[in-house]
Parts: sequence; structure tokens; C-alpha cells
Amino acid sequence: MFFDRKPKPAAPQEDLANLKITDARRGDTLSVPGAAADFGDIDFTVDRLDGYEAGARRWIELSGMWRDRRVYLEVHNEDTTSVLGNFDGRRITLDELGLTEDDLAQIDERQNPADFFDYSGKFWLYRFSREIGVFRAGDTLGRGFYCWQFQEQDSKRFLSIRKFEGEPFAGSLWVSVEPADITVFRST
Repeated sequence: MFFDRKPKPAAPQEDLANLKITDARRGDTLSVPGAAADFGDIDFTVDRLDGYEAGARRWIELSGMWRDRRVYLEVHNEDTTSVLGNFDGRRITLDELGLTEDDLAQIDERQNPADFFDYSGKFWLYRFSREIGVFRAGDTLGRGFYCWQFQEQDSKRFLSIRKFEGEPFAGSLWVSVEPADITVFRST
């Protein structure tokens, strides 16, 4: 009998100095430069990593606490990586937006990218509306909600209006973040 005494190659080491947002996992610390209202950095430890799906599209949401509020990064990794951040923690009501449930139903029925509404002196252009499933890490059963997405005209800001069954409509503002600007620090 002969035994192969060659050492097995070691698994490739992760390049901790060059982690991308798509490498982030629970426990990692993320730094988003200049994202705070005062243009300071937003640094937070990921304590939630949720999966989202709409039809064949899938993406993740990383979140954690910063300055006593929850902040979020929505990471889409398809042909290219795109990231949206929600850093202000506000929930905006339909009344504040000047919209009604019927307005949203009509927008959803039309599915017309030319639709828009005026909020806070800005035009918000319709992008999509659809049912989305969210899966908390470790849960096999997801929870669904309906979402309307609008983009501020000539801007990188987005307004997401979500409606979970049995809960009121809730709007939140998101901003496009350059994925390469986000630093990922691996937890030990």
C-alpha cells in the first residue's frame, strides 16, 4: 500500500484588506464615508442580514445601529453591484407625501414610468411596484410586502413605500452609494 503524503493545498486566504460590500456578513463593521447628514462617516456593525426576492431577482439588506438608530444598506449584485443606503431612520406617512392608498393603487395598475408626484418641492418619478419577499437570516419562511419605488428627478435619492399586511404604509428615503466607497472590516 502506498499513501499519498503530499500536503493538501491550503484553502485560499481571504484578502481582508480588500473586502467588498458583497463579502460583508453579520458581525462585520461597515464604514460609509460622508453619508451622515453632517457629511461624517457612518460606521456600524452588521447585526442583521436579510434576503429579499421579487420574482427571479434576489438581493440582501445589511443593517445595524448607528447613533441610536437603525441604518440599512441594500446590496444588489447582478451584472454590476449597486447599493442603496437608508441612513436617516425616518418613516414617512402617505399624508406627509400627499398621497392616498387609492393614488398608489392607480399608479400600480398603470405601471407607467411617466407617473410622478410632487413631495417637498421635488418631482418623484415612478420606477416600479411589486410584491417583495423578505427572509430574515435563519428563517425558512419569509414575509411579504408590497413596495412602490420612486426616484427623485435628476438625483440619486429614492423613495420606497412599503405596505406589510396589517401595518400602515411606510415611506423611507434611500440614496445611491458607490459600492467601492464602502469599507468592510471583517469581524474576528
